[in-house]
Amino acid sequence: MTTIGFHASHEQLAPAQLLADVQLAEQAGFDAAMCSDHFEPWSAVQGHSGFAWSWLGAALATTSLRFGVVTAPGQRYHPAIIAQASGTLASMFPGRFWAALGSGENLNEHITGDPWPEKEQRQQRIEECVDIIRRMHDGEEVTHRGLVTVEQARLWDAPEIKPHLIAPAVSVETAARSARWADGLVTVNQPHEKLTDMIRAYRENGGQGKAILQVHLSWAPTEDEAMEIARAQWSANCLTPPEIWDFKRPSDFEEATRNLPEDELQSTVQISADLAVHAQRLREFADLGFDELYLHFVGTEQKPFIEAFAEHVLPEVR
Repeated sequence: MTTIGFHASHEQLAPAQLLADVQLAEQAGFDAAMCSDHFEPWSAVQGHSGFAWSWLGAALATTSLRFGVVTAPGQRYHPAIIAQASGTLASMFPGRFWAALGSGENLNEHITGDPWPEKEQRQQRIEECVDIIRRMHDGEEVTHRGLVTVEQARLWDAPEIKPHLIAPAVSVETAARSARWADGLVTVNQPHEKLTDMIRAYRENGGQGKAILQVHLSWAPTEDEAMEIARAQWSANCLTPPEIWDFKRPSDFEEATRNLPEDELQSTVQISADLAVHAQRLREFADLGFDELYLHFVGTEQKPFIEAFAEHVLPEVR
């Protein structure tokens, strides 16, 4: 059976509200949850950006859900700190936590004042970080000098059950490359052909574990309302790499998407007032080979979405 989870968007909701929403999602029947990890939102209208790691402790302690986080060690976070943070959650909540380790976006990483590396260097850096984190999770004392520097770092509370380290990817090339280190693959909704190619590339290069999809969607009682929610909250997220990696401030995203055509918005967000349409689209994603679907309603009022989808969509997809 396909796992259907709730995506908690820290860029769009205050941490306390987001905690209440994920608790409601569990009560309504969602199977799991995942969250973003941002220092800044994508746009000023989103207006939030709580610290994901503090929030995850509260969320894991007040629900029984499995949780994942998409994060980026290497610049804003030292990999030893991510090893400690993820290891602590995995020790406290065995088998209930995973981390997707990506190469990051300048939007979040520019705060260190360090230069923003080219994509290839960022990819090499994340691979170094993954190796460091795995070794520390194994209880090893790590000294490493490369694109990141680690000096005699060890975890005094190494987790008995290691958290899965998942590869986040938006391209076929990254999916293939990540197969050599990842415990699974996570991506976002894209054209079916590309998603199929990504899964194939990951599996054919030895990729193990689950295939996970985060689905951006907008639903409301009318088509116009659903479109307006998507336009107001998620227009700034409709850019493609490398812009999405390299832009520095929310205002950069806002300016680049100021006159975003409707078809581009619809290519990024699944928009419909028809719950049956949403169910069908989600079934199609599951049929592509995704084991877990995490639903990200891009609006800010999560309760109507949670209740409607729990009653009408989740049973149909399952």
